Amino acid sequence: MLDFTFYNPARIFFGRGSIGKIGTSIPFEACVMLIYGARSAKRFGVVDEVKQALPGRRVLEFGGVEPNPDYETLLEAIAPARRDRVDFLVGIGGGSVIDGAKFLAAAIPFDGDPASLLEDKGARIRQALPIGAVVTLPASGSEMNNRAILSRRALVIKKAIMNDHLFPRFAALDPEKTFTLPAKYIGNGVVDTFVHILEQYLTYPVGGHVQDRLAEGLMLSLVDNGPKALADPQNYELRANLMWAATLGLNGLIGAGVPQDWAAHRAGYELTALYGLDHAETLAILVPAMMKVRSDGKRIKLLQYAKRVWGLDDGDESIRMNAAIEQTRRFFERMGLSTRISDYRIDGFCVDRVIEQLEAHGMTALGEHGDLTLDQMRRVFEVCS
Repeated sequence: MLDFTFYNPARIFFGRGSIGKIGTSIPFEACVMLIYGARSAKRFGVVDEVKQALPGRRVLEFGGVEPNPDYETLLEAIAPARRDRVDFLVGIGGGSVIDGAKFLAAAIPFDGDPASLLEDKGARIRQALPIGAVVTLPASGSEMNNRAILSRRALVIKKAIMNDHLFPRFAALDPEKTFTLPAKYIGNGVVDTFVHILEQYLTYPVGGHVQDRLAEGLMLSLVDNGPKALADPQNYELRANLMWAATLGLNGLIGAGVPQDWAAHRAGYELTALYGLDHAETLAILVPAMMKVRSDGKRIKLLQYAKRVWGLDDGDESIRMNAAIEQTRRFFERMGLSTRISDYRIDGFCVDRVIEQLEAHGMTALGEHGDLTLDQMRRVFEVCS
């Protein structure tokens, strides 16, 4: 296991009624801006519940943050936040809203072009307003990490930033707030979480036995509970376990001291930017194909994954690896996501265009070894088409 430093300042309020506890983490004199999406947070009363938890504070609202939050939309919140001297932000929703709140936390106090904060993967961020998260769509783990993913639709770009100033101070996770999610979003959340874990696990061994077992336990929980949640969407126990798995899947713990991949995520950003696919849909398409194309380089961990997650321990190694890849594909499909590009009826899909975008954005040497080339990515797209 490699040496590492693990830091995470988030305070977690988990369970029924957890939103009512967030006032203990926000100063009484604060001016708070609530950031949320288009409709559901208001329609189902979560925004009002957050307001009730903040008696005596000045509270502003900014709604309309899209899935894969758009930079241009977020810019509209900066002027009113500065005018009213907002000094605390709370994102209410899923990863897109929380990521948008993270960007605003850095952009509101910034004296300069906010677009520059998206350069160098967020390394230019020197300060940020404190933020909290109220999760209604578990998937991204953004409520307990320092990452944010933003889109610039006008430029056909989707970018990731990371900076320790972006860690939320707290997160409230009430599984009952997920009961109203459509089946599509349940499936998306489970697949997104599963792939977050897989990207930190399916690399090469470095003796990180604790991280491996934690990752395997989370994946087994998702495989067990995910399909059950589709069949029984208001089962509190199921939804609580999925919600907690999403948070633990990307809070830094299972990735501490071990190599990480993230190639499927980087390539998936281009599919979202070009064709508007949901983030989880891009992962469902790319991950099985990448596992197949890259199976030789991932042999040791892929065999471990086959044995410990799918119970495949007999027979030829290549048969076991292929069976594990197929089990992964079937799991994604059980969660309601198709695993081939052709299933999404994308008008004008062009592998050359995706490859050109990857090259333009410097994504020419992906993966844990930096050896996933554009030629190999072309092969991946051939496999999943």
